[in-house]
Amino acid sequence: MFALDEIDRKLLKELLINSKRSYRELAKSIGVSAATVINHVQRLESGGVIQNYSVRLDHERLGYDLTVVTEIIVSKGKLLETDAEIAKIPNVCAVYDITGETDAMVVAKFKSRSDLSDFTKKLLSMPFVERTNTHVVLTTVKEDFRMRDDMS
Repeated sequence: MFALDEIDRKLLKELLINSKRSYRELAKSIGVSAATVINHVQRLESGGVIQNYSVRLDHERLGYDLTVVTEIIVSKGKLLETDAEIAKIPNVCAVYDITGETDAMVVAKFKSRSDLSDFTKKLLSMPFVERTNTHVVLTTVKEDFRMRDDMS
């Protein structure tokens, strides 16, 4: 586990709000020098805490009106290999190995029912996928993977 100090925690919270700001702006918002921010960002990057920088998209505005959560049952102990193949599919946002009767959970987004149908058929054609159970999301109440707890 990576040890965070108070400056790291403040900096990460600010980066989660908007990582496009300059070092100078970040420094001002947390009350330290720009050099301190640069040093902390470099340490967080080299420690693997910050893995990359990205944008948050409004998928619905881009035409991805369908979000699905698909349960997958995999046979013959081939879960990791199957997960890796599923993760390569462009519409897939998340792949999780889970406990319970289902082996994996996949979150994906689609522009049409036809695209969703093709995805489901692709999953079912994979050699070790035994069964799928797809849930169509009716309303997205929250979708934001940027945790903003105290990061202690």
